[in-house]
Amino acid sequence: MPSPSAERILVVPRALFDRVGVFHGIRTEGIDDAVSTLLDPRHHVFMDRAAAEEDPSFKQLIPYCIFRCGERILHYTRGKSGGESRLHAKISVGVGGHINPVDADDGRAGAAAYHAAVVRELEEELILTGDPPQRIIALLNDDSNPVGQVHLGVVHLIDLPDENVAAREDALTDLAFSALADLNGPMFERLETWSQFCIRHLAEWDE
Repeated sequence: MPSPSAERILVVPRALFDRVGVFHGIRTEGIDDAVSTLLDPRHHVFMDRAAAEEDPSFKQLIPYCIFRCGERILHYTRGKSGGESRLHAKISVGVGGHINPVDADDGRAGAAAYHAAVVRELEEELILTGDPPQRIIALLNDDSNPVGQVHLGVVHLIDLPDENVAAREDALTDLAFSALADLNGPMFERLETWSQFCIRHLAEWDE
């Protein structure tokens, strides 16, 4: 993985996010239309990550994949080797990363490049068995802090047949599964903000 200073990442104009409907937290309504608009290649540009991290006039599209096995959710602690220093030591339930120019190889663009990035990121970060089904269930946004102002999450839910998962990267430490009730209870305050939004949503969905 390239260092953040050398990495080029896919962004969309903040104005496009405004067009699909500004929200705070998690959005589950009208997801298909919103995602279709956000993945339209006419709105995509690759820019230096260091510049993108400081420019709230753009949003970095981030696949945020949640792994569920029955009632238990995969989580990990973000290690120091991760690309986003502002999230180190936080617990996360989301696996994923940026879309890079390599994902647009072989003429891929828009949704094809995005989904190629999802596959690449998961292969880089986790060891999984099989090809578990996944679906996009929500969008994530949090403009209340500098990290959230420049990112827009696309939440994928992946249902696993078993808990046979291992980390490939040092950035994912203490990989484990916990009950949704524990993540929404004693562990909640240790979660990064995006994970808190997702766990609240999954807890309500489970009721």
